[in-house]
Amino acid sequence: MTSSLFWVLVFSLLGSVLSVLAAATYLLLPERIREKSPDYLISFAIGMLLGAGFLHLLPEALAQARDSAQGLMGTALVAILVFFVLEKGLIWRHHHHHGGHEEGCDHIPGPTGTLILIGDSFHNFLDGVLIAAAFLHDASLGVVTALAVIAHEVPQELGDFAILIHSGYSRARALVFNLLTSLAMIVGAVLAWYALGQMTAFIPYLLTFTAASFLYVAVSDLMPALNRRIGMRESLVQLTLIGVGLAFNIAIHAH
Repeated sequence: MTSSLFWVLVFSLLGSVLSVLAAATYLLLPERIREKSPDYLISFAIGMLLGAGFLHLLPEALAQARDSAQGLMGTALVAILVFFVLEKGLIWRHHHHHGGHEEGCDHIPGPTGTLILIGDSFHNFLDGVLIAAAFLHDASLGVVTALAVIAHEVPQELGDFAILIHSGYSRARALVFNLLTSLAMIVGAVLAWYALGQMTAFIPYLLTFTAASFLYVAVSDLMPALNRRIGMRESLVQLTLIGVGLAFNIAIHAH
């Protein structure tokens, strides 16, 4: 158990810090590279999220709680509705704070940056809980979950950086605050590790919740972003990278 906790901490640290540093490094790249790479990152993230949800998390949850399939599916339904409501709140908040501003303005006044940091802290805390729940069930499942978290955190952190900078933060200040909020993932992982260790019956439901959240993010948020580019070449590249993400999941499962 101690060694498993060590790996939970390692992957939570990777998930929290690596995604922020990757996003910060991305901002330093030449503009022509920055224009093309988001679609590649998003495509790979979709493959990772779909693979983790359908090939690992849901099958493991169903196998561990065979007599509670209906309860697990109910959990998935609730999770999707929860994320829908949360996303509605974020969209409303964005419209409320930015609706009266001209597109392309260099500075967005108001508490937007603070709200982004609070929301990111909560999101990272939940990711830490989900990583710990997966590791408590099985080490390989924990690795898959952590990698899927990292894959979708990088595009998200890119968006957060952009909002913070437009809110008046310097790049250095945005990096520091994002690193601080990312540590919430480690806090969530440690608290969940000790709490769930005494409540193993809840783990299948958390695995299902995790799977539903991954599937919602992939289908509701990331895929529509790719559908804005409809050329044959772009579509083939997107499908290839989604396939790479899926293959990555299959390879991990095989081992």
